[in-house]
Amino acid sequence: MSTQVPAISRREVLQFLGVAGAGVALGCGRSGETGVSGAARDNKLRAEIARKVQKTPFVDTHEHLPDEADRLAGLGVPCDDWSLLFHDYLRSDLVAAGMPASEIAAFFSRNVEPRRKWQILEPFWPRVMNTGFGQALRISMRELYGVEALETKTIPLLQEAYEDFRKPGMYEKVLVKESNIESCQVNTDGLPFHESKQPTLLMQDLSFQTLHMDPDIGGLSRQAGIAVRSLDDWHEVIRWWFDRYSKYAVAAKSQGAYLRRINYHRVAQEEAEPVFAQILRGESPEHSRIQLLEDHLFWFCVDQATQHQLPVKIHTGYLSGERIENFRHITQHPHDIIELCRQAHETSFVFLHISYPYWQELIAVAKRFSAAHIDMSWAWALDPAGATEFLKRYLVSAPWNKVFTFGGDYSVVECVLGHAVMARQGITQALAELVEEGWLRHQEAVGLVEPLLRGNARTTFNLEEKTRALSKAPWA
Repeated sequence: MSTQVPAISRREVLQFLGVAGAGVALGCGRSGETGVSGAARDNKLRAEIARKVQKTPFVDTHEHLPDEADRLAGLGVPCDDWSLLFHDYLRSDLVAAGMPASEIAAFFSRNVEPRRKWQILEPFWPRVMNTGFGQALRISMRELYGVEALETKTIPLLQEAYEDFRKPGMYEKVLVKESNIESCQVNTDGLPFHESKQPTLLMQDLSFQTLHMDPDIGGLSRQAGIAVRSLDDWHEVIRWWFDRYSKYAVAAKSQGAYLRRINYHRVAQEEAEPVFAQILRGESPEHSRIQLLEDHLFWFCVDQATQHQLPVKIHTGYLSGERIENFRHITQHPHDIIELCRQAHETSFVFLHISYPYWQELIAVAKRFSAAHIDMSWAWALDPAGATEFLKRYLVSAPWNKVFTFGGDYSVVECVLGHAVMARQGITQALAELVEEGWLRHQEAVGLVEPLLRGNARTTFNLEEKTRALSKAPWA
């Protein structure tokens, strides 16, 4: 069985976009211009947008990349062969396509020979190869390894290319040279802030997840050197993390949506204190009481972020993974987002992943609340066609300065390239179609490329100042 990689590559995108624009009138008041000259003009103008999009670097606003040294050491990965490229997100598509749990385990096992893994994957690969996750992987395989199709005879070549590529400098090659990314914003597992050895390339969020949900009292208080005997003490621990790292962090972030609704209410310290005391005594409070503490600590962290001029990133919409108990809560995210904005007028919220699939509601939020920003990270791989439509609708509905158009959202760096290629294609298509349909003038569309790909992120996340600070960080 041979499964071909998508026809559209970075090398071919300009030609494709030119052909796709043929025969469509551009701009307002041009309905009478038809024929060969109109088609040629359309091709030329669409190609100009495409060239601008290809040339402009991305600020990548969301990744989960470990440091390169940790990746090369094989830390935190289930396996270290070509199947690892499938672990981010395609794993879930394979489960949805019917791959049994036993075969999923074998496919990502370190104890199964790489050639045998193709026999496991082969029946299911055609079912997922055209999903956004599948297309991102196929593009990366072609561009980085020169592998045009997954089949029995190409698996040894893929494994050899994977091993050859996996060496020092791979991050610079994938992110900077191949993907044209000037910097990434990374949410690393573990401590709230990761002191990256590549600080200006892998800029870090300050994740307050373990500060406000199931708080890691022992571990995080030891780092701060503060004995925790009360909620006041835990507040001091939170302040310590923000005081120490806000200078270097690009944003604060919570992914609490994986564990509960994001309907955080402002709960007074007096209500939360008894719950925290129970936890200190080793007791297990009722769920409703735990939520009181979570709500209180969430807003304490958000207020700390606001005081330190850090935007607050909130996971919204679709949840990764196969069996997510709280998946049903994503239907409530648009309502919960409105309440967050209503309760914190001074906080700059960044709502990740366009709250997919409820992105029309999120556009309305950005149109209504000045502090609401929308991040398209993950969106191009979740639903390439839907993300393109989102960007079109957003640009004619809400202020363009509040949308960020790319974040790979991967922990495996190779797949970032494929996602970035897809994002550039979608951004070009969205801008070109808005011109072709008469909603934007051509030069207006060209002028939007710089802010959409990096300018908005540079401004909102204060990246010039953060870069200066990170270049002089003690761990740099």
